[in-house]
Amino acid sequence: MERKFGRILLKLSGESLAAGQGHGIDTNRLTAYAEQIRDAVESGIQVAIVIGGGNIFRGLKGASQGFDRVKGDQMGMLATVINSLALSSALEAIGQPARVLTAIGMFPIGEQYSNRRAIEAMDRGEVAILSGGTGCPFFTTDTGAALRGVEVGADVMLKGTRVDGIYTADPEKDPDATKFDQITYDEVYNRGLRIMDLTATALCQENKLPIIVFDMDTPGNLAKVLRGENIGTLVY
Repeated sequence: MERKFGRILLKLSGESLAAGQGHGIDTNRLTAYAEQIRDAVESGIQVAIVIGGGNIFRGLKGASQGFDRVKGDQMGMLATVINSLALSSALEAIGQPARVLTAIGMFPIGEQYSNRRAIEAMDRGEVAILSGGTGCPFFTTDTGAALRGVEVGADVMLKGTRVDGIYTADPEKDPDATKFDQITYDEVYNRGLRIMDLTATALCQENKLPIIVFDMDTPGNLAKVLRGENIGTLVY
């Protein structure tokens, strides 16, 4: 399957920003991400980004510890804004303009999100960082990323993780797990592979938004995916 992308939605996990620390933001990891993203923009690709907030606060975990689920999810939304501001700052520090758009009104921290504003920012050569999830509780940032990817007309959703693709089982636990180069949405369902929550996967399938799961923590991998090299796993 040929991969030619003019506009991408890059989904990053909050935990990945923490690197080995387990929580917070590792500035070396943040800078490495920013450099890969800048290189993608300089190659002529429009980039929108959604970042999770699990390195700061995860709403579902908070709910399991006694937090009200709605308030816990709202705290998680705020965590994604913190990560988005950090990435925006890292991008601007290396000369790449970026704009933070928030799903809920948070001026002057970020502009209120609309797909028109995000597309206009990308047309100007800015990275559009779309924070706050969907703006509603009970939805993950994976679902937020799928929704934003569809809304801004992305050609693909790139899910950057610490694993180099989708496997038959958890490769960190099962040494016999084998990696898929390509897999269909239906096979993801049938095998019970939780690459992201079912709502996000269904949204991508219904709107024919392909997903590529790849290892973002290895510098240069984003460029390889964008060149069409066979790394990661394509879900279509």
